[in-house]
Amino acid sequence: MAKRYVNKSGKDKDGDITKLCNGAEAWSPRKKADAISDIENKIHEYFVKWTDGQETPIKVVKGATGKYLRTQRDGSTKNNLDDLPDC
Repeated sequence: MAKRYVNKSGKDKDGDITKLCNGAEAWSPRKKADAISDIENKIHEYFVKWTDGQETPIKVVKGATGKYLRTQRDGSTKNNLDDLPDC
């Protein structure tokens, strides 16, 4: 399983994550549905490397309206993908 690092995220008008990005990588941008499939089928792992050196995995979460992507940096319930610059 290949490890992919994300440094930007695409968001829709409601702030929902629509894609994962890293401009230095050929796979970028990766649509949300494709990233979810990659993670669930153990094809690729996605991570955010923060400025403090911590690395957190991006996980698939099942919500009331379907599956979505999120990180839980430091055990927070906040979706830190929202903190990344737009792509």
